[in-house]
Amino acid sequence: MPVTVLLVDDEPLVRAGLRAVLEAQPDIEVVGEAADGAAVIPLVRQLRPDVVAMDVRMPLMDGIEATRAVLRTVDRPPKILVVTTFENDEYVYEALRAGADGFLLKRARPAEIVHAVRLVAEGESLLFPASVRQLAAEYGESGGNMAARAAMERARLTEREAEVLRLMARGLSNAEIAARLVVGTETVKSHVSAVLSKLGARDRTQAVIAAYESGFVAPS
Repeated sequence: MPVTVLLVDDEPLVRAGLRAVLEAQPDIEVVGEAADGAAVIPLVRQLRPDVVAMDVRMPLMDGIEATRAVLRTVDRPPKILVVTTFENDEYVYEALRAGADGFLLKRARPAEIVHAVRLVAEGESLLFPASVRQLAAEYGESGGNMAARAAMERARLTEREAEVLRLMARGLSNAEIAARLVVGTETVKSHVSAVLSKLGARDRTQAVIAAYESGFVAPS
């Protein structure tokens, strides 16, 4: 089955460009478009896309609020890929904190756009880990967020789960973590699932953000 994508951007040319790039791939299908975040929820419920590629800055409802709304109101929500002009942008970090699964630069090359959609859809690796780390260093709370620290303490990760979370934060995929720890990929998947469950994170991006916010992993 192809990865289905909903495009959300107030610039028609941006949507047209993304559609052209993505629909050139046999395993990706663009199922709809919207010009503002306010239109996302009904379209997500109607079209059930796997991924929403969503502009972070829009006139009526921006990508941050749209992300929060989708995750709050939609059962089995799609992966959300924030599309932005600037990489080092507080809006991007706030979107990740709100629950977005990754971000993509509008100036990205076609191959990078396709890779980002596939990676976010698969959910087995962190998209642009160095950039996420840089954003956390610049916009996260120095020394860790008190609530995030308390949540990390309550999670009571085992030594192996903590090791897996640190490797996730470095951007390693499940296969790469398995090779590093000399265990099977299914074992790593079990550890990742346990980490997500204990942290109350819907995916590895949110788990890594929690690791940075709590000070469990230093972003610098």
